[in-house]
Amino acid sequence: MTQYRIRESAELLGVSDDTVRRWVDAGTLPAGKDASGRKVIDGVDLAEFARNHATPAADPSGVRRSARNRFVGLVTRVIADGVMAQVEMQCGPHTVVSLMSSEAARELGLEPGRMAVAVVKATTVIVETPGGSS
Repeated sequence: MTQYRIRESAELLGVSDDTVRRWVDAGTLPAGKDASGRKVIDGVDLAEFARNHATPAADPSGVRRSARNRFVGLVTRVIADGVMAQVEMQCGPHTVVSLMSSEAARELGLEPGRMAVAVVKATTVIVETPGGSS
């Protein structure tokens, strides 16, 4: 059974250690103790909490689509040459990078500070786990 300490849980949820402690103290997030007596959170409980408390930014496009992986964020950089553009976005704690034609980037008005939605529909998603864990 995978268990996470308060600090690790906070990092995974994108909040402060104090916030996780408040959730544990309030009974919102169940916690136990490890062999050393430190508070730990069961990985299954943490995953359920993360799923139930996720608050993605609202998609401003109002467009319905089949792709479920949509990340609302801010454009942070656009590097364009004659043909291609690299567009970088910060979507919460995640950086999303897209390669597109320079023409498309211009038509969309992509520039740093502009809100945009990164839509990902992929048949291949690579999932990795930290080394040494089973």
